[in-house]
Amino acid sequence: MEFKRALDHVLEDHSNLIINPNRAEMVDYAIENREAVVSANGALVTWARAESTGRSPKDTLLVRRPGSAENIDWDAPNNIPLDPETFESLWTDAMDILKGKDQLYITDRAVGADSSYALPVRTVTDRATHALFTENMFRDMPQDIDRSMFAHKPFYLVSLPYDRIDTAKYKGRLRNLPNGKTSHMAIVMDLDNRLGLVFGSAYCGSNKKLMFTAMNYLLPEEGILPLHCSANEGDDGVSALLLGLSGTGKTTLSADPNRALLGDDEHGWDDNGVANFENGCYAKLINLRQDKEPEIWDATFRNADPREHGALIENCMMFPDGTFDVDDERLTANSRVSYPLTSLSNIKTPPVSGHPRTILFLTADANGILPPVARLNPSRAMLWFLMGYTSKLAGTETGITEPVSTFSRFFGAPFMPRKPDHYTSLLGEKMSAHNTRVFLVNTGWSGGPYGVGARMDINLTRSLVSAALNGDLDDVGYQEDELLHLSVPTSCPGVPSEVLWPRNTWSDKAAYDARARSLAQDFTSYFDKHYADKGLDPEIVAACPGK
Repeated sequence: MEFKRALDHVLEDHSNLIINPNRAEMVDYAIENREAVVSANGALVTWARAESTGRSPKDTLLVRRPGSAENIDWDAPNNIPLDPETFESLWTDAMDILKGKDQLYITDRAVGADSSYALPVRTVTDRATHALFTENMFRDMPQDIDRSMFAHKPFYLVSLPYDRIDTAKYKGRLRNLPNGKTSHMAIVMDLDNRLGLVFGSAYCGSNKKLMFTAMNYLLPEEGILPLHCSANEGDDGVSALLLGLSGTGKTTLSADPNRALLGDDEHGWDDNGVANFENGCYAKLINLRQDKEPEIWDATFRNADPREHGALIENCMMFPDGTFDVDDERLTANSRVSYPLTSLSNIKTPPVSGHPRTILFLTADANGILPPVARLNPSRAMLWFLMGYTSKLAGTETGITEPVSTFSRFFGAPFMPRKPDHYTSLLGEKMSAHNTRVFLVNTGWSGGPYGVGARMDINLTRSLVSAALNGDLDDVGYQEDELLHLSVPTSCPGVPSEVLWPRNTWSDKAAYDARARSLAQDFTSYFDKHYADKGLDPEIVAACPGK
């Protein structure tokens, strides 16, 4: 099937296309169409059905075609295959739905601030709010787009947020729900044909993460490493990358008043250096505090005219007077806001920089076992990159009474579809080529596990991060943790030396030793289950804690 031609025919025959409207026009359309309302401070606010207040991983699918199939790790739980025939049927249904829409919005944007690999993206949707989201999150088309390796290989994204799939037609072909019915939504990537289809998911993040996944698939083949990370740059023009799962402090620590922010979520590292994929930020609002996250707070809640405000708030509790309760999670704990980078005060424009001198892997170890900071040699860095470890806290889910080890490879497992060595080998090559140092930073617990010890003081963590970035940890002594295979500094400016070796902070040394062995076993068990047969370098295997 000629998928793009089918879409082009729909657009050619449609009588009401809104092509590349400006921000003010999209805001007006969203309000006129009653897709969103204006808050007291001027931000645009929208809500979705309960099933669309977050991503739907089990409905996120990859079309399995010969061209890409051999590159994708089909053993990974997030890589769910869809047969080409079902996708063709879904695409045909989507085209029929588009034909019947009164109005369609088309935006032509790009993903990637480095024009040498910026990916052109044409989004077609019937919702002004979702078109506005692409304005916030995808970038202006570079004037020199012709130099991009993807200049003549654009991606087409069709987004039908509120149209449900004909479930009777797809019984046995799409996800079977617990109640025996067929799922009415599908978020599908056809990587070979460079197509995306968001069908029935009104969560704006479905569009963003679909394009991030596409970039994560396309770039390694070109020698470019895609990273789920934040990035900033010092006064010396040298960049740093911060990788970490939710709750590890990535956003907080990257928002450094002394360093210009490139972006908070998605970057690429090529022969020129690092570049943000995005035009904006997509931040969580739940429990947001002005004193802790002043930049996000101001970007969201500053007073401005709706037509130029920039913030699009999703699924947050708003009172009739237009003010918010960011602590109310009755609809969702995943309330979000998107806004352009220009809403922030200390940003790098354009968001590109040279090769990173330092990479920080952030983890919130609720076991109280990992040191506040440790240096990783290349093989260990590749291992921790592969594992993407943090802890799930007791009380976050029913039945969890002790911290649970959580692993998400490359600190973004749902969005990294390729075989693991495609990413780990690129990291190793780039670290070696550019003499990049890597540190593991534990923003979790010290002196005991969660419930006994205390969380690392943010000021102590900031001191450790500054020391890592400034090179203050390059020439100090190190002590080797033989069980976890970590090199732990014996001193750090501004940090009491006794807290650097975590065993020192526990009153019960035997309890520390037992818990350390337990954590190491978690690593070994997970590694053996998921990566034992992936043909990884023996040095990476040997770097796994407990081995």
